[in-house]
Amino acid sequence: MKKIIFFYLLFLSINLSAQHTSEIAILPNEKWWGGATKQGSYMPYTESPVIDLRYDNFDNQTAPFLVSNKGRYIWSDAPFTYQFKDNKIHITSSSEKIEVSMAGNTLRETYLAACKAHFNPSGEMPPHILFNKPQYNTWIELMYDQSQAGVLEYAKNILANGLPSGILMIDDNWQKYYGNFEFKKETFPEPKALVDELHSKGFKVMLWICPFVSPDSREFRYLKSKGYLIKQKGTSEPAMIHWWNGYSACYDLSNPEAYNYLLSTLKNLCEEYKIDGFKFDAGDAKMYREEDIDVYDGKSFGAYQSELWAKMGLEFPYNEYRACWKMGGQALVQRLHDKTYSWEDIQLLIPDMLSLGLLGQAYSCPDMIGGGEYSSFLNTSSDSFDQQLIVRSCQIHAMMPMMQFSVAPWRILDKKHLDMCVKFAKHHEALGDYILSYAKIASQKGEPIVRYMEYSFPNEGFENCIDQFMLGDKYLVAPVLTKDNSRKVKLPVGKWRDDENKIYKGGKEYMLTDIPLDRLPWFEQVK
Repeated sequence: MKKIIFFYLLFLSINLSAQHTSEIAILPNEKWWGGATKQGSYMPYTESPVIDLRYDNFDNQTAPFLVSNKGRYIWSDAPFTYQFKDNKIHITSSSEKIEVSMAGNTLRETYLAACKAHFNPSGEMPPHILFNKPQYNTWIELMYDQSQAGVLEYAKNILANGLPSGILMIDDNWQKYYGNFEFKKETFPEPKALVDELHSKGFKVMLWICPFVSPDSREFRYLKSKGYLIKQKGTSEPAMIHWWNGYSACYDLSNPEAYNYLLSTLKNLCEEYKIDGFKFDAGDAKMYREEDIDVYDGKSFGAYQSELWAKMGLEFPYNEYRACWKMGGQALVQRLHDKTYSWEDIQLLIPDMLSLGLLGQAYSCPDMIGGGEYSSFLNTSSDSFDQQLIVRSCQIHAMMPMMQFSVAPWRILDKKHLDMCVKFAKHHEALGDYILSYAKIASQKGEPIVRYMEYSFPNEGFENCIDQFMLGDKYLVAPVLTKDNSRKVKLPVGKWRDDENKIYKGGKEYMLTDIPLDRLPWFEQVK
């Protein structure tokens, strides 16, 4: 018994000694951002919960990076735990003692210095059509009933209602089961003909995929025999990991053979059906906890599995992620986590998109127009929907790097409101060359396309501004975010012209009232 206690205490002391703690005092007037995309509405941080970047990804992107507007930043190659409390940043790391780095004097200067040092852009960017055309995802309309007929009908109605062609994503349940990458013949009798027809209509075609494998399937048995699956802790048996579709086995991407096998399977799928790329879903760090599983390399738990899943996307120019670890500066498309169909969640789109940009993820999309929760849209009567909300959501998307429809606006909107959505989809299309020019800058310098006001106009009192943003250097965008058709906007020093050619003196705050539903307020500085 004494020996057991001795070894337990020894084990405990070793683990405690492996934890490095830091307390970083926040300077006067210093503000901090970073860490987790979905904490955007709490940034700049004052108080925060304890955030463990190894497992807490909040259904979205995370990175081991915090940055201030006073020339300081924090970076570690490994995940760490942080909390903002009592005017300090409390950090714990199992890999190193975290120190503050100094660079520049403003948020922009500091971010760019950290970007160059730690997540320098690759020089590559996603294909143009992802920026200058809308994206359409079949999830809300078809849910788990994906079918060839349903997809074709969705594509047909996009064009029939005057919306531009673009990216069309076929969502979950096109395949026989998880881990299988064959179209279900009973619902997709001629998948090659389907893809050919969508291409002929001007669409690029992407498929939803995940790293999970249905248990006791043919693929499961093969992958188990090869040792390609994550194992249950302390056993040789595949782990059954709980995710939103139940319990499944999962590829162990830390095993190079497993990684390459999945990669070759996906490339063969693209070759056979001329698929353009994939929506890489279900890479959430929280599903890969060290206490539950064993992995091939003995270390790729939590966020590291997310990173391996993200690296696979670099093999496919057409890609999309909702959960990701690190990978800033890479040619990966990042979408916000599904928002609810509500004014409260519309107000989260801008702060979350801004926080995503400060993680080095410039190629970003603000969820689905109107929200990504399918249960909100089951009623087929347009009288049941807040049509104003859908239009305002569409306007926010219109002046973001990317915009994505899922719920069919022609189903839930009357003609007047549908025409407004078509108008703003075409507005986004008209901005295509401008957005692409900043996507190119992002690929070379790492600058976000969507920018905090503090990033673009330091020391003008914009530190806490999260309801308006800069699209590149030219456009200050101030969307309507509430039902009352009004909002305040604060303009930087200088002279500004709005979307209706009205001139404003900068350095002041203005109240915009009675903003028509077909108007998206934006401002351009007059030189």
